[in-house]
Amino acid sequence: MSDSPAPLADPHLLYAPVAGDGPKDVVILGSTGSIGTQAIDLVLRNPDRFRVTGLSANGGRVALLAEQAHRLRVPVVAVAREDAVPALREALAARYGAGERQPEILSGPDAATLLAASDCHTVLNGITGSIGLAPTLAALEAGRTLALANKESLIVGGPLVKALAKPGQIIPVDSEHAALFQALAAGTRADVRRLVVTASGGPFRGRTREQLAEVTVEDALAHPTWAMGPVITINSATLVNKGLEVIEAHLLYDIPFDRIEVVVHPQSYVHSMVEFTDGSTLAQATPPDMRGPIAIGLGWPERVPDAAPAFDWSKASTWEFFPLDEEAFPAVGLARRVGGLAGTAPAVFNAANEECVEAFRSGALPYLGIIETVTRVVDEHGTPAAGTPLTVADVLEAETWARVRARELAAQTAEARA
Repeated sequence: MSDSPAPLADPHLLYAPVAGDGPKDVVILGSTGSIGTQAIDLVLRNPDRFRVTGLSANGGRVALLAEQAHRLRVPVVAVAREDAVPALREALAARYGAGERQPEILSGPDAATLLAASDCHTVLNGITGSIGLAPTLAALEAGRTLALANKESLIVGGPLVKALAKPGQIIPVDSEHAALFQALAAGTRADVRRLVVTASGGPFRGRTREQLAEVTVEDALAHPTWAMGPVITINSATLVNKGLEVIEAHLLYDIPFDRIEVVVHPQSYVHSMVEFTDGSTLAQATPPDMRGPIAIGLGWPERVPDAAPAFDWSKASTWEFFPLDEEAFPAVGLARRVGGLAGTAPAVFNAANEECVEAFRSGALPYLGIIETVTRVVDEHGTPAAGTPLTVADVLEAETWARVRARELAAQTAEARA
């Protein structure tokens, strides 16, 4: 393993050291989403450590974006939707006084990408979905440290990201990968036997495949531990999210798929573990709260005091671990196969799943039909030609095909069920 490529995320390295003793300049992409709002909370509580120089959002919550811009005094804001600019200007005008300078506005589908390449130390990519790929590439090419919460950009564009990223330039913000990142700091790469990624098990833990046949959208959205958006919550119910995280762990840490294990841990206290060759296992544990991983992403190699709550050890608690039932939840196994295929296969997997989740939410697909349909799309896509270099155009074309094919198959299923 010591002769394998350097990992994208390496806790022993920090690609872009902070210059001077002042606050670290940060750009936050996806500022009005869950990751973005929690990151801003962290920044506002630590003004001596962080200074936000740019915010980006899709444009659906312009009042919140204007409030964030005013509180943080950012010089630039970006919105993907050009039709949101008039409402954003009105919202900014309502927030800023007559003598206050309003931020510059960037707009359009490339706005977040432009902001990601702007002058700063760290870019936090909290955008949801594969549209985060272009900003990820822009931040890396510009030499910024990338705090990566947008797992899809790494999964669909793995070779592209690996070609640009310097060792240690990426710091993961997903709770599982931030946990692995911290545990890996305890040893060298040659000391690592395997990575253990924990899964809450979602709302259907313990159910057999037969018992999952009639679950509803409301059932799938009732996550027992985390409060997340509907797509991520349903991905947690199918364990697609865990499959994506296995691919992400492989790409970030350059560990083979057969040495990355998934274990069900309902309490979500242990976020992941690293097993070393001497038999020791290091677990990173905190109460479920994303502000801790965000603080690692923004602050590493320094820790941010009181970033998130700690355990109250005066109270009794029980921590359980169970093996993954791969018959009831085949998404992880499918993800391993897709990750091994590489090329555009992960992009097809991710795009088809997003379409199938929407079909499930609309009633076109049953719960079990999500993974069944994604598997069909992956199988039809086939195996990429060996040695073929991946381009952004390839990724976009594969995603478009996968979305169209997934919608066709979902429509056929809906017609057959009618």
